[in-house]
Amino acid sequence: MTDAAEIINTVKGEGGVYLPKSIQRNERVARGVIPKLLRLAGQLPFADDLASAYYCARDPLTPAKAKAVLFAAAAYFVMPADMLPDVIVGLGFSDDAAVLATALGVVGSHVKERHRVMARRLLRLPEPIGDKT
Repeated sequence: MTDAAEIINTVKGEGGVYLPKSIQRNERVARGVIPKLLRLAGQLPFADDLASAYYCARDPLTPAKAKAVLFAAAAYFVMPADMLPDVIVGLGFSDDAAVLATALGVVGSHVKERHRVMARRLLRLPEPIGDKT
């Protein structure tokens, strides 16, 4: 932490680690992502991207600005009020996919293979053929 404002705006998170308040608030959003993602995983073609973004956002090595973008995309996914309600068959998740695609376009270089592996494990997806990592 570089200045007094950053130090003052911290809270003690899980494991006694001090986090910026904005990241601590985003942890509440994160608690809603996994249950909804698992409930809808079979219907979402972008479920692995969302889970990868979630794991990237929780990674301590990911820069704070990238975390903010990824948590914002995750927050939009779990928000009950959408531009297109999720119950509309065929279109309901298109706005969620667009927000996630935009977020990954901005900070996708921070989503590493380790995040994708964790996402595939969470969703019980097979490893890609030819990928021996």
